[in-house]
Amino acid sequence: MSDAFAESPLPFPDLAGDEVPGPVRGTRVPSYLADHRQRLRARFMAGGAKGMPDYELLELILFRAIPRQDVKPLARALIDAFGDLNGVLTAPDSRLAQVKGVGQAVLCEFRLVEAAAHRMARARVMGRQVVSSWEALIDYCHTVMAHREVEQFRILFLDRKNVLIADEEQAKGTVDHVPVYPREVVKRALELNATALILVHNHPSGDPTPSQADIDMTRRIDAAAQALGITIHDHIVVGRSRELSFRAEGLL
Repeated sequence: MSDAFAESPLPFPDLAGDEVPGPVRGTRVPSYLADHRQRLRARFMAGGAKGMPDYELLELILFRAIPRQDVKPLARALIDAFGDLNGVLTAPDSRLAQVKGVGQAVLCEFRLVEAAAHRMARARVMGRQVVSSWEALIDYCHTVMAHREVEQFRILFLDRKNVLIADEEQAKGTVDHVPVYPREVVKRALELNATALILVHNHPSGDPTPSQADIDMTRRIDAAAQALGITIHDHIVVGRSRELSFRAEGLL
């Protein structure tokens, strides 16, 4: 079966015996497959994600992309390859495509779910005081950055009331380094009329322990910001399962 046929994005009624529009007219859905999909969807609608393993949630996502075949083996293969649901959804397209059964329709579904998750997490923190939404802000940083395979440096810009007014990616780097220029950081802060910043970057290794280069770079940015009356509230390093705060560690 070709990928184009297996991954047709056309509607799937999930009713055994119904015709499924597609390249081959009259294609019918096996009853066992339709029943399995109906049961899985019913469980999700009745109890939500609680109690459902990652591979079953992944099956639900794959249903739309691959309407006429059993997607459980692919879901399990993806979890085995990338560890968990978050790892699958944030994996680079090039690596996902190496898993047999993953084509453009699957990649599109994954990018859609990932984009929705990022937008929802971002909506919980934008326009709010960071003091009252700190946990949501950490969740947002983890959602966006924890599973990236290269270092990414982001800046959260705050106004005089410590309300988050902008969130921007400043730079991308390699697996263990990202170039950051203090002059560019403070220049952008001035353009946005921001009076405080929170620096955020990830460690693809999974360990959020800051390197000496991280510490030195933070001190240079802090010195440049202070000279212009801008406060660096914190620098958060995002790992796979936890985050580290420069402020809490006495590094800022």
